[in-house]
Amino acid sequence: MTRVKASKKNDKTTGGNDDANVVDAVDNYNESEGEVEEMPVDEIIGDAIPKFRALAANEMNNGKPQYRKIPIPPHRLTPLKKSWPKIYEPLVTHLNLQVRMNTKSKCVELKTSKHTTETGALQKGADFVTAFTLGFDIDDAMAILRLDDLYIETFEIKDVKTLHGDHLSRAIGRIAGKDGKVKFTIENASKTRVVLADTKIHILGSFQNIKIARDAIVSLILGSPPGKVYASLRTVAARMKERF
Repeated sequence: MTRVKASKKNDKTTGGNDDANVVDAVDNYNESEGEVEEMPVDEIIGDAIPKFRALAANEMNNGKPQYRKIPIPPHRLTPLKKSWPKIYEPLVTHLNLQVRMNTKSKCVELKTSKHTTETGALQKGADFVTAFTLGFDIDDAMAILRLDDLYIETFEIKDVKTLHGDHLSRAIGRIAGKDGKVKFTIENASKTRVVLADTKIHILGSFQNIKIARDAIVSLILGSPPGKVYASLRTVAARMKERF
């Protein structure tokens, strides 16, 4: 209204045409404003929702390559050199990663490339190399690259119970068994892989299977006889067969 009044004051000098143009402009503005208010809000929001495609691995981080370094313990350097062709081949062919062994810093370096399409390729490759450095067989560690629900859990005997001297040695002996019989039984019953590295225990498998193997190992650490652990493993194995 103020703009219309102002135009009427200036009508004496500029004429009536300008006044009519201003009134028409205000009316058009009010009509267009009313149309916007009458439109349903859901339609506006629904049409404005953008749909983006998933980013590839080489498009993340502003297109810059991502790096990962995995340190190699001294006692695993020789096995790494012997098994190096089996290690880098799946990383390069399946995951399309760039791999190199840095002998000066004693670590394996992984890097994404323009051919890397899987978003979790770098993490899978790092888990694969880490599993080998922890002592798992190269074929067992290869399962990490093929399956998505495999994990590695590590704990120490002192996390379960504080043992020293001969008591600690006997606990390790109960877990391993004669000629590794107890360890193999736990692996076959729970469908996992277990590595005994001094006082550290590494378990490779799915989340539920790791729990089964961990409970059996904890029972052995606490002093349960192997026969009792076998009985519980038979029960768990029977339940797993019924489930699947």
